[in-house]
Amino acid sequence: MTISSLSGNSTLAALNARASSLQNSTETAIPAGFPNPAEKSTASFADRLGSAIEQVNDAQATANKSALAYETGATDNLASVMVDQQVSSLGFQMTMQVRNKALSAYRDIMNMPV
Repeated sequence: MTISSLSGNSTLAALNARASSLQNSTETAIPAGFPNPAEKSTASFADRLGSAIEQVNDAQATANKSALAYETGATDNLASVMVDQQVSSLGFQMTMQVRNKALSAYRDIMNMPV
């Protein structure tokens, strides 16, 4: 095994070649689930907030369904029911805290002297 000397120009050229080959190839360098910075995000704050509220609503619906399934005897997995309840509770508490912070910021802005 030989070790070639590294120069700033050769290393930079190699990195540029690798970056261009990744851009031209069909493989993605960004792992799944992470946003691609090259893509422009068109989702507004209202869209993101609405999506978050829908997710909290879905978690509450899931918790209600799992509790009903446990109460009627359709399932005997109490741990799953408790986890669904906790996820639902934490989502609701987070939503309430975001609302409280938004109202507090609104009040602060309204009380500023002009």
